[in-house]
Amino acid sequence: MPLLPPAFRGPLRRAAGLTQRQVAQAIGVRPLQILRWEAGEAEPRPGERRAAYSRLLQGLAQQHPDVITSTAVP
Repeated sequence: MPLLPPAFRGPLRRAAGLTQRQVAQAIGVRPLQILRWEAGEAEPRPGERRAAYSRLLQGLAQQHPDVITSTAVP
């Protein structure tokens, strides 16, 4: 499952009322990783964590489609 572009990641998380710390705990990484993934400075490595992060983002996109339509991808 592909990851949504970084431009959507933070807005989706915020729309769901989640902190970077909460997402990090759910995925099993440090909050700094979430910060870097959202900023587009790094990408999760292939494997369980990437799959979990992708599923989380896809679920948030389904719950908050307005974020996808209102966030411009650079």
